[in-house]
Amino acid sequence: MIKILFICHGNICRSTMAQSVFQHMVNGAGIADEFVIDSFATSTEEIGNPPHRGTVNKLREVGVPLVPHRAKQITYRDYTEADYVIGMDEWNMRNLSRMLKGDPERKLHKLLEFSGSCRDIADPWYTGNFDETYDDIIEGCEALLEYLGY
Repeated sequence: MIKILFICHGNICRSTMAQSVFQHMVNGAGIADEFVIDSFATSTEEIGNPPHRGTVNKLREVGVPLVPHRAKQITYRDYTEADYVIGMDEWNMRNLSRMLKGDPERKLHKLLEFSGSCRDIADPWYTGNFDETYDDIIEGCEALLEYLGY
């Protein structure tokens, strides 16, 4: 089993979208039993809240089932049990490094690095552009799946 954790600031927009998209991809490929996929926040601001309506609406529009989810903050224990901890932007990466003791096991990655890009996935909480966020998440998730050999 490969355990992948997607991380963003509040765990209601980008990381939940990535979790749902990646789960949909592995389900469609018939390899879901090889993965454990979850998502977390770096902050405590949205703990317990459901995914943002923009994420819900975008996933519905493109036919990707929303994984049932409530926002939660990542812990060091989550890190130790994961194979990949994947942030959406540089701010997430800095916070994760601080929260996860400097990433001693080298599990931290930014999602778009798998597609050869150093770009951040813009936070639609601020931009309002869930289409652009979705496109970037698709790019990153497809590249991650390929990186993992699928």
